[in-house]
Amino acid sequence: MSRRRLLGSLCGLVFFLNLARIVFAPLLDVFIAEFGIGEATAGLIATLAWVGSASLRLPAGWLLTRVPRHYLVFVSGAILVVSAAAAGAATTVRQLMLGAFFMGTASGVYFVSAQPLLSELFPDRIGRVMGIHGTANQIAAVAAAPLVAVSLWVDWRYALWTIAAGAAVVTVYTAIQARRTEMPAAGEGDRSLVAGARSEWRIILAALGLSGAVVFVWQGVFNFYDLYMQSRGLSPAEASTMLTIVFAAGVPAFFLGGELTDRLPSVPFLLAIGGSFAGSLLLLIAAEGFLALAVMSAVIGFVIHAMFPATDTYILSALPDSARGSAYAVFSSTWMLSQSVGSSVLGSLIERGYGYDAVFTAAAVFLLVVLSVFAGLERAGRLPS
Repeated sequence: MSRRRLLGSLCGLVFFLNLARIVFAPLLDVFIAEFGIGEATAGLIATLAWVGSASLRLPAGWLLTRVPRHYLVFVSGAILVVSAAAAGAATTVRQLMLGAFFMGTASGVYFVSAQPLLSELFPDRIGRVMGIHGTANQIAAVAAAPLVAVSLWVDWRYALWTIAAGAAVVTVYTAIQARRTEMPAAGEGDRSLVAGARSEWRIILAALGLSGAVVFVWQGVFNFYDLYMQSRGLSPAEASTMLTIVFAAGVPAFFLGGELTDRLPSVPFLLAIGGSFAGSLLLLIAAEGFLALAVMSAVIGFVIHAMFPATDTYILSALPDSARGSAYAVFSSTWMLSQSVGSSVLGSLIERGYGYDAVFTAAAVFLLVVLSVFAGLERAGRLPS
C-alpha cells in the first residue's frame, strides 16, 4: 500500500513538473505582444524550458550513483518552486528565459531519478506504471491551456505562481510518503555513470534512434500548434481548443501505450508509432474545416503520446540493476537535448518566411526516411529487442 501511495504522490509531482514545461506553449502569443519579440525569440523561450530539462540530467545521473533516487526527487520539487515563482515575477525577456530554463531543469532532475525508481518499485509492471505515471504527466498538458486562459482574466503570471504553490504542497507530501516506504535496493550496485553508459551503449543508441527524430519534430509542432491553427483560419479560442484536444488525446494514449508495450514487441511497436505520427502529420496538413482539424488533432495527440511510455519501458526493462540509473540518465539527457531545439528550429524557419505546411511536410518526410532505415536494421536483426 505504501508503494502505491508513493506512486500517487509522484503522479501529483510530475503533474506540476510537466505543467511547467508545457505552460509556455499557450503563452507564446502573450509574450510576443507583451515583450515585443518575434516568433524566433518566443520559440527560444519554450526551447529553453526543454534545454533546461536536458541540462542537468547527466549530473543528476552521476548523483544517482552517490545518493538514493528519492532524494533527487525532492530536490527537483524545490527547484520548481523557486524557479516558477521567479519566472512569474519576470519583468524582462532575459529573466523570463532564465526562469523557463530552471523550470525545465527541475523536470530533468525529476525524470532521471523518478523513472528508474518507479521501475524498481514495480519491477513486474514497468509498462503499466510508466503508463499511469505518464497519464498524470499528460493531464498536466491538458490543463496548461485552460490554466493560462483562466490566468489571463487577471494576469498571465498567475499561471506560473500556481505551479510554484502546487509544487510546494506536493513535494512536501511526497517526502512524507517516501519516509513511510521501504525503498528498493536494486540500484545499490549502480556506482559509475561512465561504466553504466559504456556497458549499455547499444540499447541507449537504439532507443535514441527509434524515438529521437520523432520527438524532435513533435517539439516543434506542439509549441507552435496554437499559432499554426490560427494560420489555418481558426480563431484564437478555436486554436487553443485544438491544442487542448491534442493533449487530451494523450491521456488515454499514455495508459494504453504502457499496457501495450508490456504485451507487444518493443521495436516494431516504436516503429509503428513513429510512422503513424508522420502519416497523421501529413493528413493534418491536408485536412480542411474545424471538424477535420479536430479529428486529426486527436489522432496526432494519441499517436505521439504513446511513444513516451513505450520508449521508457523499452529501455528501462532492458537495463540491468547495476546500470539502470546511470545508463538511463545518459539516454534521457541525450533524448531530451535532441528534442529541446525543435521549437527553436521551427520558429526560425517560420520567421525566415517558410510556411507551416511546407515545414511540417518536410518534417514528416524526414521522419519516414529515418524510420525506414531503422526498420531495415530491425529486419536485419541489428537492433536490441
